[in-house]
Amino acid sequence: MNFNKYINGIVIVAAGFVVASCASRGNDTGVEYAPQMYHSVPYEGLSQITDKESGRWLTSQEGGDAEFYTSNPNNPNEMNMRESVPNTVRRGEALPYRIPKDSLALAARTLKNPLDSSAAVVAEGKVLFGRYCLHCHGDQGLGDGLVGKVFKGVTPYNSRAVKDKPEGHIFHVITMGKGRMGSHASQVSVNDRWKIVRFVQTLQNQ
Repeated sequence: MNFNKYINGIVIVAAGFVVASCASRGNDTGVEYAPQMYHSVPYEGLSQITDKESGRWLTSQEGGDAEFYTSNPNNPNEMNMRESVPNTVRRGEALPYRIPKDSLALAARTLKNPLDSSAAVVAEGKVLFGRYCLHCHGDQGLGDGLVGKVFKGVTPYNSRAVKDKPEGHIFHVITMGKGRMGSHASQVSVNDRWKIVRFVQTLQNQ
């Protein structure tokens, strides 16, 4: 009877170890069932194991590198992905903005909006305007937003000084700032800035 209890105790402890080994913790994924299904044979760009003996216990073929080794010996530093050429720009991204802050006339003369003035673009610009600009400029661009009322001097978009400003001028001010208005380049993407420009142009004509 005592012997059976002893055996049962061993079985329970062993079962506990098996269950514990299956649990994942942090970077430890636990014991894998059919691990060959988890590890890709082709090179993977987002994962790289440089140890040629990693996973040797699992390797079913004789010779060669171990199961988990994923580095590419044909590239420098055994990298799976080559580094981009210095100073390249990701596809779809705009080039760095090079016009200096004090060159408003140059921006006004050279910058052209790549987006059309369709209702969809203007509507998106209105949403972005409400998110980033309304607090100072007001919903109609009259300089009467909650902040604009406290800090007087926000020029209305339909005033004589602003209503004829071209799209390049507006984009440059959003990007670089002007007077008390700071740059919004870090908060608003290039594409979204041009959408805001389209909406602001509708407020200039009120």
